[in-house]
Amino acid sequence: MSKKDNSYVSYKGPAGGWGALKSTTEHWLKSENAVRNIHTLLKTNQPHGFDCPGCAWGEKHDPAKIRFCENGAKAVNWEATSRKVDSEFMAKHSVTWLNSQSDYFLEYQGRLTEPMRYNRETDHYEPISWDLAFKQIGDTLKSQSSPDNVAFYTSGRASNEAAFLYQLFARSYGTNNFPDCSNMCHEASGYALTSSIGIGKGTVEIEDFARANAVFVFGQNPGTNHPRMLETLKEVVQAGGKVLTFNTLRERGLERFQNPQSPIEMLTNGSKPTNTDYFCPKIGGDMAAVRGMVKVLIEMEEKAQQEGKAIFDHDFINQHTQGLDAYLQQVNQTSWADIIEQSGLTKEEITHSANIYATSERVIVTWAMGITQHHHSVATIHEIVNLLALRGNLGKPGAGVCPVRGHSNVQGDRTMGINERPSTAFLDALEKRFNFTPPKNHGLAVVDTIRAMRDGKVGVFIALGGNFAAATPDTNATKLALKQCKLTVQVSTKLNRSHLIVGEEAIILPCLGRTDIDHQTKGQQKVTVEDSFSMIHASGGVIEPLSTEQKSEPAIIAGMATATLGDFPINWAEAISDYDIIRDHIAAVVPGFTNFNERILQDGGFYLGNSARERKWNTPGGKTIVHTHVLPESILPKRAHDLLSEKTLILQTLRSHDQYNTTIYGMNDRYRGIKGERNVVFINPADIQRLGFKEGQRVTLRTLWDDGVERKVDGFKLIPYSIPAGNIAAYYPETNPLVPLDSHGEFSNTPTSKSIAIELEASEETNNISISTS
Repeated sequence: MSKKDNSYVSYKGPAGGWGALKSTTEHWLKSENAVRNIHTLLKTNQPHGFDCPGCAWGEKHDPAKIRFCENGAKAVNWEATSRKVDSEFMAKHSVTWLNSQSDYFLEYQGRLTEPMRYNRETDHYEPISWDLAFKQIGDTLKSQSSPDNVAFYTSGRASNEAAFLYQLFARSYGTNNFPDCSNMCHEASGYALTSSIGIGKGTVEIEDFARANAVFVFGQNPGTNHPRMLETLKEVVQAGGKVLTFNTLRERGLERFQNPQSPIEMLTNGSKPTNTDYFCPKIGGDMAAVRGMVKVLIEMEEKAQQEGKAIFDHDFINQHTQGLDAYLQQVNQTSWADIIEQSGLTKEEITHSANIYATSERVIVTWAMGITQHHHSVATIHEIVNLLALRGNLGKPGAGVCPVRGHSNVQGDRTMGINERPSTAFLDALEKRFNFTPPKNHGLAVVDTIRAMRDGKVGVFIALGGNFAAATPDTNATKLALKQCKLTVQVSTKLNRSHLIVGEEAIILPCLGRTDIDHQTKGQQKVTVEDSFSMIHASGGVIEPLSTEQKSEPAIIAGMATATLGDFPINWAEAISDYDIIRDHIAAVVPGFTNFNERILQDGGFYLGNSARERKWNTPGGKTIVHTHVLPESILPKRAHDLLSEKTLILQTLRSHDQYNTTIYGMNDRYRGIKGERNVVFINPADIQRLGFKEGQRVTLRTLWDDGVERKVDGFKLIPYSIPAGNIAAYYPETNPLVPLDSHGEFSNTPTSKSIAIELEASEETNNISISTS
């Protein structure tokens, strides 16, 4: 029942294997720290090493095994470079000139090694002492008419300790303005899961994959985004389980995998499949596909009832769900014609998938941003939860929901309180521990923060990591918003685009990375992170920092807090002298962290727990809420849908294989056959012909949106690819200018980066874009 068309996928080898080893070696050498980084790589994800600064996929406890993947090696070598961006470098290059360079060029220059402040008169960053930098930040914050004039952005790379201190600083200052990278990726997952099962996290542990009879993989490309998942999927198939993949593009990692740690596979050039069925729904068609499966299950249940049997788990439904009857009625009212048209799948393919689900005792459904970055993402995830609830696949071993998080601690940041809408319980615990009243009003997430900066309502922007200007939607609008600020502060490891979009004043504060040893007054420190499976791991750097001027993220937060608040509500300097002190505070405030300092000593970390896994539903009715949604008329918001024509294509943004989030490691995309460039559009060959273009032609992409703003990018090459007709794909951040700020998901405000209505025009640009690495 799988779709096998590979005619427009140029990479014929398996994911991983010799190609991954070759790529790892190239990036290892490019770090210009090759000898030292052999040792560094071997400490990645090890019990007495550091947590990979890449993805949040979990680890089975196996200390003897090498525990980094190709893209994890890229992340480590990218961070652990010997190249430096210091005051000498900044004296040579103006901000205007740097802003004309590629994102790859900027980060390739190396690690930031000293604090710097922008001089508008010279258009250069110049060195500033830490004391003066902290004083300027503190004075600016103290001068604001309201704490809500400040936004505190957080990247998912920040540790639990840094995130907890950061939210304590901001709330002690008086605001809940916490725009966070999760607002742009899995916000829909958090909202949908909390509103259905009572907790915004996945319910499975990594060991559950070995128990599962079937795994349904929606909207993700593990081979590039979280390669360690490939081994897990391969093991499910090898054990006789089913892996059903639903992904708009044909992706090599979702087809076959060669384990670089398997001598037999490497020597024989063998590989193993990572799926048993592969379906290519239209962009945004996953909700319709799941609804079709439920429609088949209803028919199967009715037939089984006539024979005195059951397909549904009625004991689970009766004891643990509410609202199912209304949902099933809505499914019955949904026509097959609408399901087939919106999903892009045949009834036979959907029926086949439903049969596998119905005959599998334990089922996991896993997804990533191919599900979460649409207008109807929350409804889609509700649909997935409903599917699992029908057969009791929630809260039992080998089954459940598994949103695959991106950055390595994006889930942990939320656990630590990085949330613009904090719970009353969290604020009460904070007040009890620190004896102050935190702000109760809801703060600003990413989209609203951009609007507030644009409108002059937020004048100070502090970023704990990340690359806000490149990661956010509607790039031109975001850049204009940042330029309105009185002060921007970037806590960063490397130079990036956001440092060059300056407000009235701009400061760069260089921080340690995961690989760096963190020395504080009471000795060498460790931090912790939380993976996609709610496992808490310790992480300690293994190499000496490039500069004594680099500070840890907790130390930088403490310095800003002291300059702003003095010793209120804690002695910040004492807190960072030994991170055990921070973890004691966390243990007193955040549920699940009792005896935090003792528990992180155990190899492999500890499990934080999950109420829904125990079938304890923290919902108003104390049960899983089965939500009912009408299948959307269109996957697009009305403001785009009303402008559709026969020429309209639906664009999704995605990463290349030489990329992690906005970090560009290189200009190739091995699995998709792209070399030396990024301005490409993956398109069905029938659409190239239908629209009157030619393969390899350069085009302009123009957004359809009704606000009168022209959003376009130019000079993109058409690449024929195995993707449904009417759908196209291109890399971000290059195509982020096409995502309107007001085009976001219902309930979540996540930008609709996976469903953008656009039209193509012939481009005046004909030459390839050259990329400098010097």
